[in-house]
Amino acid sequence: MTARLLETPVSFNQFIEWLPESSEQRYELHRGVIIEMPKPRGKHSQVAGYIALKVGIEIERLERPYFIPKECIVRSLDKESGYEPDVIVLDAPALMDEPQWESGSILTLGKSIKVIVEVISTNWRDDYLTKLGEYEALGIPELWLVDYAAFGGRRYIGSPKQPTFTIGSLVDGEYELQQFRSGDRILSPTFPELNLTVDQVFAAVS
Repeated sequence: MTARLLETPVSFNQFIEWLPESSEQRYELHRGVIIEMPKPRGKHSQVAGYIALKVGIEIERLERPYFIPKECIVRSLDKESGYEPDVIVLDAPALMDEPQWESGSILTLGKSIKVIVEVISTNWRDDYLTKLGEYEALGIPELWLVDYAAFGGRRYIGSPKQPTFTIGSLVDGEYELQQFRSGDRILSPTFPELNLTVDQVFAAVS
């Protein structure tokens, strides 16, 4: 469950100044409104952790200049929102052009990000609608939407609803979406040799 903290809209910079340095919750800015987001726990945390582990191993195997930070904030193109993804793969050399990375772990450029991952929860509309559009506008090349409990609406994961792993690949400024389900190997444009199946990811919570 998410909760609005302030009724008065705030700017992105005001949000960053307000943001607590340590908290049992995490916070995002949605179109000028500060939203309290419970930190990932239980199955949500298990899935995110497993994905980070497998992708981290692949980064190391390929010896790419990528890394997965513990936490960061992705600022929207219109500067009215800021999101904390569940997992994110960054291109270390590209961070030289990020003006607020060193001071606040803030990302403003799509080119700094190789893959961004959202594990779907009960507030699934934020991920399938709002965040997908914002990440697309930023030019983030690859988005993973990991719906391990089939929270999403039928228009997004089909009917009957079933756990679905969706990958959005940026083509001509828009995400082309490909869905993977039980029995499928996950096909990632950024990591084409990644040996990972949908069943392996969802087994993390079985």
